[in-house]
Amino acid sequence: MNQELKNNVLKSGTTLIGIQCVDGVIMGSDRRSTAGNIVMGKNKQKTVQINEYLVVSGTGSVSDIEMQKKVIRAELRLKELKSKRRPTIKESANLIAMVTFKNIRQPSMLPSMVGTLVGGVDEDGTTEVYSIEPAGSVHKIEDFDANFGSGMPYVLGLLEEQYTTTITTEEGVELAVKALKSAIQRDTGSGNGFDVFVINEKGIEHKIAREIAPEYIDSR
Repeated sequence: MNQELKNNVLKSGTTLIGIQCVDGVIMGSDRRSTAGNIVMGKNKQKTVQINEYLVVSGTGSVSDIEMQKKVIRAELRLKELKSKRRPTIKESANLIAMVTFKNIRQPSMLPSMVGTLVGGVDEDGTTEVYSIEPAGSVHKIEDFDANFGSGMPYVLGLLEEQYTTTITTEEGVELAVKALKSAIQRDTGSGNGFDVFVINEKGIEHKIAREIAPEYIDSR
């Protein structure tokens, strides 16, 4: 499994980011989708709002990620109807982890491998962000994380240097943009634009949706 995870990191062409701030959570990702060395899509939003309280970002196989989003949305709604209350972010993250764990242990010619960042706001206004690695384990992020995308090494190095425990969401947006741009500059699996979400007691806001288009300059 360790070797399989290592191979998955190399094949997961994307950059995800989750930052815990003093007044909320920042989540973001790039927009490039790849198949090996080929750029298949240039406008793929990888960080999406699942419902009124939850945002998820995924890395791995596109088809698996898309299916997981549908399952997560349905399972959370069923859980809400059965329990007569809204699931907490912690409960939501653990449910997603169980789905991930189950998927990779079902016999299949093409095993599902998806890494996920989960962020949201609970009914009491508190915000949390969790990282679910491709094997299904889940942990709460106290500072920042980039899961297992190919842009992870470039993001974590920058965040390690510039993150502070007193960072606000306003500062977190700027740091997320800087980290995503850093990954896009060096990681061939990331690029073409990025999305950044702010999650706080007021709700969820798609703060930045930016396309990065090539500019050709005649150097003669």
